[in-house]
Amino acid sequence: MAKNTTLFFCRECGGETSKWLGQCPHCKAWNTLDEVPALKTGGKTSRRKTISQTPEHINNLSVKEDSRISTGIEEMNRVLGGGIVIGSLILVGGDPGIGKSTLLLQMCRNVSEKGEKVLYISGEESMIQIKLRAERIGDFKGDLMLLTETNLLLIEQAIEETGANIAVIDSIQTMYHEMSDAAPGSVSQVREVTGTLLRIAKSKGITIFIVGHVTKEGNVAGPKMLEHMVDTVLYFEGDNSAAYRLLRSAKNRYGSTNEVGVFEMKGNGLAEVPNPSEYMMQGKPENESGSVVACTIEGTRPFMIEVQALVCRTNFNLPRRTAAGMDYNRVNLLMAVIEKRLGIRLSDCDAYINVAGGMKISEPALDLAVVAAILSSHRGKVMDDRTILFGEVGLVGEVRGVSQAELRVREAKKLGYMTCILPEANIKSIGIKGIDRIGIKNIRELLNLM
Repeated sequence: MAKNTTLFFCRECGGETSKWLGQCPHCKAWNTLDEVPALKTGGKTSRRKTISQTPEHINNLSVKEDSRISTGIEEMNRVLGGGIVIGSLILVGGDPGIGKSTLLLQMCRNVSEKGEKVLYISGEESMIQIKLRAERIGDFKGDLMLLTETNLLLIEQAIEETGANIAVIDSIQTMYHEMSDAAPGSVSQVREVTGTLLRIAKSKGITIFIVGHVTKEGNVAGPKMLEHMVDTVLYFEGDNSAAYRLLRSAKNRYGSTNEVGVFEMKGNGLAEVPNPSEYMMQGKPENESGSVVACTIEGTRPFMIEVQALVCRTNFNLPRRTAAGMDYNRVNLLMAVIEKRLGIRLSDCDAYINVAGGMKISEPALDLAVVAAILSSHRGKVMDDRTILFGEVGLVGEVRGVSQAELRVREAKKLGYMTCILPEANIKSIGIKGIDRIGIKNIRELLNLM
């Protein structure tokens, strides 16, 4: 019998060491090593093992057209790449109370009404609590079964007995495997549970959704290898104080990782937002300085968003800078470009930048709109309400071209905007009529337009 030893696993990358270290030697993260007992293994054996599946030539395999199951939620189908792939393991992460369980319960209702057998397994709520949440969503007419259990071996037995082909595990941090002596939610338990669920999904063709908690940095709690083991990683994002939610794909073996789904939280659950641009522009003030409209791209969809800026004199030696919805350092960079290239003094001004609606944008095409909003607020000039802007701004004040410019202009025209200020490098690639296009090379031209 092998000697029992103690190992240390990194919570971030899943790396293994034989002793505790302050810094993980694999990912260089600090204070992320957890002590877990090593699994007991027997001695070596010379008995020959047989493979459970015969190798097949790739040309002899065929993919069925109905290998995907529709969730009944178009925004979710978009993010998944067209629907649920049979036999896949999908991880859904998000902040507490953001709506992960509600979204999955709505998905379970839709697929069960189409004839699929669904098993919803919860380790955090009782059946009565799930039923109360289900009554808020609506009537359930399909074959949907509930189970409250945390022992993975009993869960596997329940999946076999019920004949379910779609299962939801809520959440992975509450489940435990009897082969591991560690506490539920620890590194070794999460690894063992995920490995078992992966085997169940692949060997039996069962689609399994896993709900995962997130850390304060917004990443799924547990070892990083958890995301490597699953087929798809979805993040449900949004501010609890805001009505809308965004579903993003961080990893997808069966589709694009650039798509995003938009939902609105209502009293009866999550509602899809088919036209995000129109929804985001609700409540925009008219004829106010410091407010401009920009067009950003999330996946393959254009979004019209409002960028607001408030620039005012400060009585303190150190001016305050605040950015909500975009990178704080990017705002400081753009303000430095304005001060250096346009000769406008901003070092004695407080500046507050906000992307209305609570969206978080990292795309550099938002630069030109931020510069315009700052100039509009500082000079008290009002931008035309029917004008949109997009473009990347460099350190010497140049306005660089961005991708998918024609898609942005087409979205602006559809919503009734009359003028588009964009990089001159993108002018030739746009053949849309019915909207004025003003191409600029430098932010000095933007100042003249204002």
